[in-house]
Amino acid sequence: MTTSDYRKKMADSWFSYLQVQICKSFENLEDNKLKFSKRDWYKKNIKEGGGTSYLLTKGKIFDKVGVNKSTVSGVFPKKFRSNILGAENHGKYWASGISVVAHMKNPKIPAIHFNTRFIVTSKEWFGGGMDVTPSHEDKKESQIVHNNLKKICLQNYKNYKKYKKWCDEYFYLPHRKEARGIGGIFFDYETKDWIKNFKFVRELGLTFIDISNKLINRKKKFKYTKKDKEKQLLKRGRYVEFNLLYDRGTKFGLNSGGNIDSILMSLPPEAKWR
Repeated sequence: MTTSDYRKKMADSWFSYLQVQICKSFENLEDNKLKFSKRDWYKKNIKEGGGTSYLLTKGKIFDKVGVNKSTVSGVFPKKFRSNILGAENHGKYWASGISVVAHMKNPKIPAIHFNTRFIVTSKEWFGGGMDVTPSHEDKKESQIVHNNLKKICLQNYKNYKKYKKWCDEYFYLPHRKEARGIGGIFFDYETKDWIKNFKFVRELGLTFIDISNKLINRKKKFKYTKKDKEKQLLKRGRYVEFNLLYDRGTKFGLNSGGNIDSILMSLPPEAKWR
């Protein structure tokens, strides 16, 4: 087994493990009365891999939450190769990752997004991040998110300020001239020191579970009105706009032959525009 094959196997195994842990944690928040449905999918050429999608809807906590994990390979379309590090010439790639998007029933609880990935072309790198999209301002909630993400970055000697700034700039709607949410961290093209980067990605995954539980448990009994729900649905409209117009993961999935239902899992079950 080559070093690259070993790294692929380790990353793939971790993302599968993390997917199960996230689903268990979220089912526990639903008091285990509601379970995720599981769906496996494969690319047209089954040798190029596929993924497993877990979906939970209409819960007392989650309106809709998807936890997707995929491991795929192939060749990028020529027009897309220049967008991917190391794919400019031959276009070959291998990619494994996990993506989570949670839209809450209670509008006082923010929508939460998380993903981490390991991609191999002629280069190898990790990418990912976590961000939070509230429809109601809450400074303490923002502190919880950013303090925990800052802590995990500092523990792994990562540049929190750089990752935070990257997130703020990435999750921005130019046509609206507004941020999608309160941000978090975003990183990509982490090519140096695979062992340390893999450690950071693993610990970030566990931190995501911890932050999610803190945010949800803090507000799960909060009362809300129809006006609060209306505000949430309008904010979800912004979420839809970003994911369809700008999101890298959406574009990567569509250009790597991914499963359409899994790619569009991030969209909320209901949204409004005024």
